[in-house]
Amino acid sequence: MKIKCLVVDDEPLALSLIAGYVEKTPFLDLVGQCSSAFQVLEILMKQAVDLLFLDIQMPGLTGLELTRAIPPSTRVVFTTAYPQFALEGFKVDALDYLVKPFNYPEFLRAATKGRQWFDLLRGGTVSGSVGEGHGNPVRSIMVRSESRLVGVDLDQVQYIESMGDYVKLFCKDASVVVTQSTLKSLADKLPASDFFRVHRSYIVNLNAVVAIERNRIVFGKTYVPISDSVKEAFFALLNQRFLM
Repeated sequence: MKIKCLVVDDEPLALSLIAGYVEKTPFLDLVGQCSSAFQVLEILMKQAVDLLFLDIQMPGLTGLELTRAIPPSTRVVFTTAYPQFALEGFKVDALDYLVKPFNYPEFLRAATKGRQWFDLLRGGTVSGSVGEGHGNPVRSIMVRSESRLVGVDLDQVQYIESMGDYVKLFCKDASVVVTQSTLKSLADKLPASDFFRVHRSYIVNLNAVVAIERNRIVFGKTYVPISDSVKEAFFALLNQRFLM
C-alpha cells in the first residue's frame, strides 16, 4: 500500500529533482509529473491520488487555488521558493511546507508526515507499518517453498537475495527459506517502512541493520552491497530511524 503521488512544478529542473526524490523513497509511488495545475485536474478525473508535492507559484492556476478544487482525500505538501506563503499553505491544511532549495532528508521528513497520516487513516500505526485490513500491520507473509506454503515472520528476516527465478530469505535463526519468485514481486508484499531494496539483488530489513562497512551491510560473515543509486535514500532512512 504505497502512497500514490503527483509532483507538480512549472520549473523543469525542480520537477525532475522532486520526482527523483519520490522515486528514491520506498513508501511512495510516483504516478505522474505535472507542469501545471490544470494537468493535475485532468489526472484526478481519471484516478485517485493520495499526495501532491505542489508548487504554489504557477501560471494560470496557483497551487493554493488548486487545493480548493481537489478531493479532500488528496493531501498536499507545498514546495516553493517563497517562504512568505507558509501561513497560507497551512490555512488550507497542508501536511507540510518545503522551501526551495531543499535536500533529500528534508523531503523525506515531509514525506514521512504523509506516511504517518495515511497509516492512521487506513487503520495502521504511526510507526509506518503497512496494514492489511482491520488495522493489523503486515508482520508475516506466506510463500511457497518446494511443495508447501510456509509462513515467514518478517521480524525474523534479515535480508533477501535474488537467485534468478528464486529468492532466498535469510533469517536471524540462520534458517533460509527458498521460494520461486522475483525480487520485485516479493517486495510488493513487504511493508515499505521496514524493507528497502539496497541493490538489484538484495532487500534488507532496516530493523536488522546493525553494522555497515565500506558501503556494505554486515550480517555476520555476509556482506550485502549498497548500490550508489540508492545510497543517499538508504542512509537518510537509517538516520531518520535512529533519530526517532
